[in-house]
Amino acid sequence: MSRIGKKPIPIPDGVKVSLDGSALTVTGPLGELSRELHPDMTVKIEDGVINVERPSDRQQHRSLHGLTRSLVANMVEGVHVGFSKKLEIIGVGFRAALKGKNLYLLLGFSHPILVFPPPGITIEVPEQTSIIVKGPNKEMVGEIAAKIRSYRPPEPYKGKGIRYQGEYVRRKAGKAAV
Repeated sequence: MSRIGKKPIPIPDGVKVSLDGSALTVTGPLGELSRELHPDMTVKIEDGVINVERPSDRQQHRSLHGLTRSLVANMVEGVHVGFSKKLEIIGVGFRAALKGKNLYLLLGFSHPILVFPPPGITIEVPEQTSIIVKGPNKEMVGEIAAKIRSYRPPEPYKGKGIRYQGEYVRRKAGKAAV
């Protein structure tokens, strides 16, 4: 039995969960998320708890069991608490700013980069060298943070670029003197 799949998901106060066939909708203080779940998985909502069950012990069903439970748990946590990713900008002259809701990046290119966040995702810039991406959908938060990081990933010689907070960048030695 899947250790992750068999764990019940508690429904916090202020969160409403509704199931229509295989479509699950979760509504909370931070918004509404909906997802079409695999039709083989059975989701039961009872007594303020969500349980995910699988029909058999086939490999595909075992894989889907833990996945479905994780997706549902992330939806519940997202509309209740939300998710965030923090990015750091390292490099001389590299900086970020907000222009309305859009992110304005100066990363040493000949032009500035504008990032337009999708609906439901908010971007904060507490300092010129740090960015916080927030939202209820864990996938979208990670995707937008990865997209921002991809404009200037950290390089191994000086460590310049955009990195996740706490990310370790392995440094290399430069040219050896002859």
